[in-house]
Amino acid sequence: MNFVRKESPPTVTGLSDPGGDMVLDSTCSPCVSHFTLFILGLIFAFSSTHGQATRVDCTSDHFLPKYQHCGQQPDGVNGLECSGKYNNVSHQRCAWKPGKHTSKKTYTLLIKQDKYCKIHRNITGFSTSITVFQKRNMTLEVVENGEWGNCTKAVFSASPKSLLRCDPPNKVSFRRHSGELSVSVSWQSEDRKAVQYFSVRYKAVGSLKWIEPSVQSQDRHRHSVARLNSSLSYVVQIQCVTNDKCLQCPQSESYTVPQELTSPPVIVKHEDTDVVGKTGSRQLSLTWTFPATEPNDGYYVTIVKASGEDPRERISVTEPEITLILSYSAYHLNISAVNNASTSPAVSLTIPERDGPPSAEEKLSVKVHSNSSFTVYWKDDLIKTYVCFSAEWRKKGQKAVTSMSFHQNEDNFNTLTDFTEPLEPYKRYSIALHTRPEKRTCNIKYINNSESTYASSHFYFMEGSPVSGPNISSYNVTLNSVVLQWLSIPEEDIRGFLLGYLIFYTENLHRGTSLERNVTVDPQSDTYELGDLKAGTTYQVQVSGFTQAGVGVRSTACVFKTNHQGYFHPNLSALIIIFAVVATVLIFSSPLIKRAKVVLWPSIPNPGNSYTIQKMERPGEMELFTSIFSTLKIEEWDTSSLQIVEREDEVPPIIVPLVLSFHHDSEDEDSAERTCNWIQSASGGDDAPNIISNLPTSTFAFSSEYTTMEMFQQAMPQVAPAVDTAISQTGDSSDAQDTTVVKTSLDHVGQLTSNSN
Repeated sequence: MNFVRKESPPTVTGLSDPGGDMVLDSTCSPCVSHFTLFILGLIFAFSSTHGQATRVDCTSDHFLPKYQHCGQQPDGVNGLECSGKYNNVSHQRCAWKPGKHTSKKTYTLLIKQDKYCKIHRNITGFSTSITVFQKRNMTLEVVENGEWGNCTKAVFSASPKSLLRCDPPNKVSFRRHSGELSVSVSWQSEDRKAVQYFSVRYKAVGSLKWIEPSVQSQDRHRHSVARLNSSLSYVVQIQCVTNDKCLQCPQSESYTVPQELTSPPVIVKHEDTDVVGKTGSRQLSLTWTFPATEPNDGYYVTIVKASGEDPRERISVTEPEITLILSYSAYHLNISAVNNASTSPAVSLTIPERDGPPSAEEKLSVKVHSNSSFTVYWKDDLIKTYVCFSAEWRKKGQKAVTSMSFHQNEDNFNTLTDFTEPLEPYKRYSIALHTRPEKRTCNIKYINNSESTYASSHFYFMEGSPVSGPNISSYNVTLNSVVLQWLSIPEEDIRGFLLGYLIFYTENLHRGTSLERNVTVDPQSDTYELGDLKAGTTYQVQVSGFTQAGVGVRSTACVFKTNHQGYFHPNLSALIIIFAVVATVLIFSSPLIKRAKVVLWPSIPNPGNSYTIQKMERPGEMELFTSIFSTLKIEEWDTSSLQIVEREDEVPPIIVPLVLSFHHDSEDEDSAERTCNWIQSASGGDDAPNIISNLPTSTFAFSSEYTTMEMFQQAMPQVAPAVDTAISQTGDSSDAQDTTVVKTSLDHVGQLTSNSN
C-alpha cells in the first residue's frame, strides 16, 4: 500500500515510515487506529514466515557493528540479488545462494537507505520480500549464521528503479515441422503488459557454442526459427527483450527440443471381427511399427465418423497397438507418432461400412415422401431400451455420407426432413440405423464403444425401368431346346429394384410370319433352358430386366436354329468320319501299295516289241552265246535268274540286250579278236555242259508278277527235252542247236563284266 508522506513527531516512530510517502499521526481518528491494527497483523503474519522485520537505528550497535566480523567468502553465502515490478517498485524480491560448509543455516537481511535501516532476522529460506523507498539507493547485506563466529555475508547495492525485472515465461511449448521450430510462450500475470518481445537462442545438443545471433520474435507470444536440421535435437533458452518496464530480462532454463519426426507409422496388422455377444458391433484391432531412429513418446490415434459427425476423438497410446469397438458405420482413422516437440506424418486408414446384422426378415424399411423427406421404420420395439438413434444414408457409389440423429421414445418410426443434399431420382441409396446408449443427449459424445448398428437397407426416391439389357454371353442349341446364359445389367442402368428378367423368343414361320413368346425368370438367375422348341426351326431371342416402373430395354437379338432330326452331335460326327477314313485305308491299302510299286518301278518292256530279240543265224554268234552261259551258275529259279533252254525245233534265236551288248556286227579285226578272247575265257570250265544238261525238260512257268514275262513266254516256242551232248565248238551252223537265253534282270551285268575282265 502507498502512503502520502507528512512530517510527524518523534513519538510515533514505531508507526511511522521515515522516507515513505505517508506517516500516520497520533492525533488520527479512532477509525484509523483500527486500520493500523489490521496492518500490524499483516506485518506480524508476514514476519513469522519470512523473518521478523524491525526498524533500527543505523548507528546502533545492534545493526552493522554486530555483524562486522562476518566476511565475504567464496564458499559462503553469495549471489544476492533483488528485483521489482514496474507496477510496484517499492516491493522488492531478494534472493541469494547458500554457502557450502554449514548444514544448518539461518539468515539475517540488513537494509540501509540513507539514514533509514531495517533488519530481517531468522530467515530460513533463500529469498524474502522487502519494502523499500523507490527513490533512494539501497544497500543490502545478507548474513549467514550471523550469531556464530564462522558467519559469511553477501552485499548488494542498487537503485530500486533500476531493478525492474520481467521474469522468464512460465509456460513454453515447442513444435517442429519441415525444418522449422515454432516457440509459443506465456508470461506471468505481472509481466504480461510489460513484455513486448522475446528472443530465442539455441544450439545443437552436445555443442558448446550458441548459434548467434539470437532471433527476436514479432510479438510477445510466438516465434519461429527456420532452417533447422530435422534430424538434430536442440537446446533452447528464452528471455524477454528489455524495455523501460523490463530493465532486467534473465534467461530461462534450458529446454531440450528433440529431433523432428519425419516418418509415418506403418500398419502391419488390421483385423475387423464381430464382437461376441454384442450384435451390431465390431472389434477393430490395429498394430503398427515406427522407425527406431526417430525416438518418440507415444502415438495419437485420431478417429472420426465418415459422415463428419462430431466428435473427432483423439486417443493417446504408448504402445503401437490399439483395439476399438465400433458400429458398422464407416470411419476415418489417422495414426501419428509424437514427442514433446513434433508429430510425425499420419498413416491414414478408412474403415468401410458393413451391412447391418443378417436377418431372415426385413427389419428396416423406408418410405419416401419427397426428395427431402422420408420415414424410417424399424420392426423391433427398440424404444424400451434406446431413445437416441442415428440414421446414415448415402448414394450408391459415392463416399459422402449424410447423417441425422434423433430422439424417439414413443413410436417405431421417425420422419427425417430438411436434408442438406436432396435425394436424386433413379439412384439407389443405402441406409443404416444406429442405436446409442446415452439418454441425455443424442449427439455422440465419443467414438470408441459408443453405438451399435441395428439394421441396414436400401431405397429409391423414384424408380425407373432399366436403360440397358443383359448381354447374352453364350448359348447351347439342341434338337428342341437351347440353354441361354447372360451377364447382369450394370447397377447404374437398372434404376430401381430388379424384379426379374423377361426372355422373349420368336419363332420364324413360313411366308415371313413369326410368333413371339416370353418367359419370366428370377432376378438372381443368369441362365435358363428354353425348351419345347421345334427341330430345324430358326428362333430369335432377347432378354430384358424389369422393375416396379416397367420392362427395360431388350438385349441385342440372338438368332439360332435348332438341330434337325437325326442330327448327330458335332463331336460324334467327327469320330465317325475319322473311323471311316481309317477303315478305307485298311481295306484298300494292298492294291494301293501294288499300284504304287507299278508306278515307281516300271515293268519289263514287252519282248515282242523289243529290238533286242533277234535271230542267231551266224555260227559265231551262237558260239559266243554258248560260251557265255557255260560259265554261269544257276542260283535260284525266279525272275532274276538266267535260264538256258535247248530246243529241237528250229526257232529264231533270241538273246537279251545284255548278251547282244558284247556282239558287234563290225568286221573290224581288233573287235573280233577281243570278242573271241572273252569267249574263250568264259568257256574254259568243264561244268558248262552239265549245267545245260541238268535243266528241267518241262515247260517253264515263270513266277514273276510282271505281265511282260508272260508275253515273253508266249513269244518263245515250247521247250524241248535237253540233250546230253555239249555245245560244239566247231562253229558249224548246221549242227548247232537252237538255244534260248533269258535274262530277266540287270543284276548279272556286273557279273558278266567282271568275268570279261
